[in-house]
Amino acid sequence: MSKLPDFEGLALFAKVAEERSYAGAARAAGVSVATVSRAVSRLEERLGGRLFNRTSRQLALTEFGLRVVEGAARSYREAEAAEDAARELSSRPRGTVRLAVPMSFGLRWVAPLLPELFRLYPEIAVDLHLSDATVDLVGDGFDAGLRIAAMPDSSLVARRLRPVTPLVVAAPAYIARHGRPAHPDELRAEHCFSYAYRSRQGLWRFTGEGGVEVTVAPGGPLRVTNADALLPSLLAGIGVAELPDFIAAEYLADGRLLALLPGWSLPGGSLSFVTPSAQARPAKVEALAEFFAARLSPR
Repeated sequence: MSKLPDFEGLALFAKVAEERSYAGAARAAGVSVATVSRAVSRLEERLGGRLFNRTSRQLALTEFGLRVVEGAARSYREAEAAEDAARELSSRPRGTVRLAVPMSFGLRWVAPLLPELFRLYPEIAVDLHLSDATVDLVGDGFDAGLRIAAMPDSSLVARRLRPVTPLVVAAPAYIARHGRPAHPDELRAEHCFSYAYRSRQGLWRFTGEGGVEVTVAPGGPLRVTNADALLPSLLAGIGVAELPDFIAAEYLADGRLLALLPGWSLPGGSLSFVTPSAQARPAKVEALAEFFAARLSPR
């Protein structure tokens, strides 16, 4: 015998007692009369006592049944209430969303959007985890994440929002001292800063005209776990760094940084909204997916 209670048997027994009829209970529960009969018989065998006295015209609770029915009916009502609450929760954007986001992108793009999100969805709360390290969404209990990467094959479901372009940049002061490289081979590896969480084993793999490939192994004096930490040394003209376009753009626009090697490109990635599964996603997660897609995708 299973150690779990016979929830179906208790529920159908309570329904029969309420309807005073097997047929009525079957109609109310949306099952066959045979299913109701088997469930009640199974429950009687499990509990060791008869629950109903049956005749061709009448159905009445036994003394044993009278003792059991109140608890069975209460369990039925509580289960109905739990299902109703769950359905409401899944259909309305409400509750806390645990969201994992890369730190620099989260500070620049996600945090400024949150006031609008909270105005649109006053019943949503966000537990925002900012880290450049790749988190285990499933293992660490996250509802969703924003990731900047070429997504590998996995059980995760990714919705691509926008491309992210890596750029190799340096300050005018660096170029004044060391010149402006025209080819990746002219980069001085000992001046190239590195980022701990980048893919491709930390190498810069350039592709030029005609598919020519050149690899540079950064060996400069600075290695960081967050790209923003590169900026002070980069702006001081001490070295060269790879930055994603969403960080580099403002510094390129005002001339504090200059893009190097315009004829060469590094492997790009994309910003994706990632969830453990696309099936039966709660309304709160769907709301975030649509919100970020509308505001972070190119227009």
